[in-house]
This record gives sequence, C-alpha cells and structure tokens, in this order.
Amino acid sequence: MTETNRAVVLKQRPQGLLTWDDLEIVEQPRPELQEGEALIETMLLGMDATVRTWLNQGEGYLPAVGIGEVVRCSGIGRVVESRSEKFAIGDLGYGLPGWQEYAVVRDDLFTTWLPPDTEDLISLISIYGATGTTALYGLTEIGEAKAGETVVVSAAAGATGSLVGQIAKIIGCRVVGIVGSDEKAKFIVDELGFDAAINHRTDDLTAALKEHCPNRVDVYFDNVGGKVLDAVLGALAMHGRVALCGAISVYNDQGRPPGPANYLNLIARRGRMQGFIALDWVDRFPEAAATLGAWVAEGKLKHFEQYFDGLESSVDALNALFTGTNTGKVILRLPASAATAEAGS
Repeated sequence: MTETNRAVVLKQRPQGLLTWDDLEIVEQPRPELQEGEALIETMLLGMDATVRTWLNQGEGYLPAVGIGEVVRCSGIGRVVESRSEKFAIGDLGYGLPGWQEYAVVRDDLFTTWLPPDTEDLISLISIYGATGTTALYGLTEIGEAKAGETVVVSAAAGATGSLVGQIAKIIGCRVVGIVGSDEKAKFIVDELGFDAAINHRTDDLTAALKEHCPNRVDVYFDNVGGKVLDAVLGALAMHGRVALCGAISVYNDQGRPPGPANYLNLIARRGRMQGFIALDWVDRFPEAAATLGAWVAEGKLKHFEQYFDGLESSVDALNALFTGTNTGKVILRLPASAATAEAGS
C-alpha cells in the first residue's frame, strides 16, 4: 500500500461534455484518519449521470464539487486502515469514494458496510445498490405501475432503464422503451423482453408513441428529459404518472432547459409528475436487493455491464452515458479490483 493517493480533481466547470481540460490527475498524500473514520482502497466506481450534475455550479441534493476537489462518485473499496468501530481492516465499504485510489468513509448515510467475503461486487454496483433501488421503487412507488398498464421508459438500454423495463414486465405491464440506436432497440426487445422500442434519433416520437401505446401511457419513467419527456407528456393517459429520475439530455447544456410544452396535459388528464432519488429509500436497500436477487435467481431479471479501466479512462466512462455508447451499467475498475480478483483466483 502506497503512502500517496492518485485522484482526479476538478480544475474548471465543464462546458458541455467533460474533457481533460476540466480535470487533472494529481498525486496527493494519503488521507489521515480522524476518530470514527476508515480508509478504503477503491476497487470499483459506478458511473451515473448525476456525477455530471455535481460538476456544475448550482443547487442540488448534494453540494457541487468544488474546484480542486475530487470528483464525487459512488463505488466500493476495501478497508485498509480504520479508526471506526463499524469498519475493520479487510471489510468492504459501499459509498461515495469518488475518482481516487483511496478514500475516507464514515458510519453515515452515504456508506454501507459489506461483509469482507462478498463475492459478486459487480452486481452490487450494477443492480443491488442505488441503481436497482432506483428502478424498483421509482417504478412501483413513484410510478405506481400495475398489471395491465402501459409503461414507457427512456434511456431503456442503460443501467436503470433496462431494469425498469424488465421489472415492469415482471409486474405484468406492456413496456415500450425509448433508445438512441437501432442496435439498442433490438437489444431491449430481443434480449430484455420489451414489447416495443422507439429510436428517438430516427423515429417520429409522437407517431411512434401512438403506434406502440394505443391506449396511451399510464406510467412514464423519465431518464432523459427534453423533447422525449415533452412527447410522452403529450401521450399521457388519464391519471397517468411520470417518475422523474434524470434528465441526461440536458445535463451538458448551459443555463436552464426550457419547460415541456405539453405539461398542460397533466391538468387535462389529472396526471402526476414527481421527482425522486435513490437516497429516498436508503434504509430499504437490503429489501430492494432481496426482491431483485430473487428475480435474478429465477432468470426473470438480467443486468449488463460495460467496463473501463483506470482513472485515465474516467472521462470516457462518464461521457459514454451522454454519447449513447453505453449499454447497461458503466463501471470503472481501479487496480485494487484486479489485485483482489487475482488474490481470490
């Protein structure tokens, strides 16, 4: 274990897609621990679109990353030092280590202790943590999806959207996914079991929604915002529900995005639109993991990952969420993850 810590820090606020002009890889002293803290060696980082929003100056559910600070990101690491009663050396911590090789964790809302012999860490990042909880409860508690209803989900080949569509099918819904390529359209129908797919880059959204949702849209799980949200609002059914999970189509824009022109449909159709984040159910992560795990074991729920390696790949990994090149969960692997895998083999 080295005495230094390689980290990616923010140099300037990004304008559009993230570039290395906005960031810098630095070598810092390894953090010193205070009472109640533990030090983890980061193994896996889960790339989420919200990381991009944390780099903007503005108000959100967490403060913006400051200039000179490590880019915030969720991930898993193994404890290498501890001054905490909760974490022993060798334990695993799932929290917000950020884009760095070593990070301090505490016994708080943002860190979950994991057994040191946990084997399937990839699934914890990909499905059993915040991603799966977001999909499950966003669909069932915010969207209140029920059997026989029509569910539409955007970014349907991504980490969250791919789970939402499959969960909706398990519940008994008709599911239409909105994606950005014909390859992804084929993937969600043939591999994930969606009833239909719409390519928002080439299809007429309004016409495609009429074709694939003849009874209109009962639940829309929104990951992208922008013109897609507006089009689905225009197709909303009576008492339709919109679950606002993200808005990746506008995260790289400058200034505030325009409001959807079709929002008046919420009045005429007595609809409801509500935002949420995974932390709303942080105390129910184990419950969600148990439900999702049972479906995985039964072969009803699949999850897919796309890997990048090393801090040098962090920009490409995050940008994959916005350029449409990702399928499933984007995961950044750091050297500690390879060392752990080799030790267990």
